[in-house]
Amino acid sequence: MRLMGTKRASHSDILTTMEPEEEFITTEEVDQEIVPTMDAQQDVPIDIGEENDDDDDDDDAMAEDDEETLEVDMSNNSYTYFDKHTDSVFAIGHHPSLPLVCTGGGDNLAHLWTSHSQPPKFAGTLTGYGESVISCLFTCEGNFLITADMSGKVLVHMSQKGGAQWKLVSQMQEVEEIVWLKVHPTIARTFAFGATDGSVWCYQVNEQDGSLEQLMSGFVHQQDCSMGEFINIDKGENTLELVTCSLDSTIVAWNCFTGQQLFKITQTEIKGLEAPWISLSLAPTTLTKGNSGVVACGSNNGLLAVINCNSGGAILQLSTVMELKPEQDELDASIESIAWSSKFSLMAIGLVCGEVLLYDTSSWRVRHKFVLEDSVTKLMFDNDDLFVSCINGRVYQFNARTGQEKYACVGHNMGVLDFILLHPAASAGAEQNRKVITAGDEGVSLVFEVPN
Repeated sequence: MRLMGTKRASHSDILTTMEPEEEFITTEEVDQEIVPTMDAQQDVPIDIGEENDDDDDDDDAMAEDDEETLEVDMSNNSYTYFDKHTDSVFAIGHHPSLPLVCTGGGDNLAHLWTSHSQPPKFAGTLTGYGESVISCLFTCEGNFLITADMSGKVLVHMSQKGGAQWKLVSQMQEVEEIVWLKVHPTIARTFAFGATDGSVWCYQVNEQDGSLEQLMSGFVHQQDCSMGEFINIDKGENTLELVTCSLDSTIVAWNCFTGQQLFKITQTEIKGLEAPWISLSLAPTTLTKGNSGVVACGSNNGLLAVINCNSGGAILQLSTVMELKPEQDELDASIESIAWSSKFSLMAIGLVCGEVLLYDTSSWRVRHKFVLEDSVTKLMFDNDDLFVSCINGRVYQFNARTGQEKYACVGHNMGVLDFILLHPAASAGAEQNRKVITAGDEGVSLVFEVPN
């Protein structure tokens, strides 16, 4: 294969010893293709009936079809739900130690509710938003809840009475529209967000009164800052670094304490290719020999880059993930989500066309391809499993090693836009199952038990 690249990272701190390469992944190279099984009744077409002389037979047939349609509409293996939103639920977050969920929706509200009771107990509503709530995340230590809406407003709520109440302590509105928001996974009270004007911001919340301290703002991207990811998160509180990407084909790493750029990748570094980047994911150190600065970045036209941020932004792997057929739209190749396994040498990407490609990171070949019936919205590895949410209203659970479908969470009438996965408490015992909690486009969150 033709080799390309900018800088070479050292052999000791990258995923593999290979040089970056550009390639096309074709169907012939996929080890195994899996089409998820559907319920039997969903494979039966609904007959709207034709006029004929036998009215009785026609009535009987229509009655059977009506029953069949009703059964499809009512398919639901969730065990409880939360339905106080009156519009799409766009985002969902869970407290790090309390059984508390926060959901944000198109009704310009965020709701708090419990995850351990059946049915969930309503715990309060957060108001004051000017547009749809697109992010609701608790800081890693659990003392603050950071929410953001599409009008650029960020609200900070502080925990009161052990998390039983949440008080609004800060708010700001620096940009016209926020695209993404992330809390730092190890540094307390720290978060960052990116906006449609290309700007990047990082803040820390004051522990005492909840006031906000701006750590940095960056204005390098010329189009939407579409995603960001904290890197080197294992290096303690003195290291605060962030990687962001943009629709303008740039990827930038930042020192959030100084606001300085660590590196910038432009079209020149990716052989002049146009790459409207939209997704980012940090590789676990178990796959990178301790290097906590390897990220994968995906574009809305099917370009995938793996980058070593600790080697000046060296591109380890560059590939086009699918070759579009003439009848396909360009956005069918859009990489909507990327996830890495911390247990196996696997990385998965989810596409608008409904394909999920599971890569072996030691060879960068596609080990399995899952074909869903609609766009992928989110991927998450957990132990041996890969969870995939889809616009068809389902969350699938696949065995990541074998590629077999283990379970499908069914119950939404519209797409699943986000989901979280909860493990049972250590005191619950091995017999307790994990939970998947969804954010549904029809305004409902469903709670499922999934096999261990």
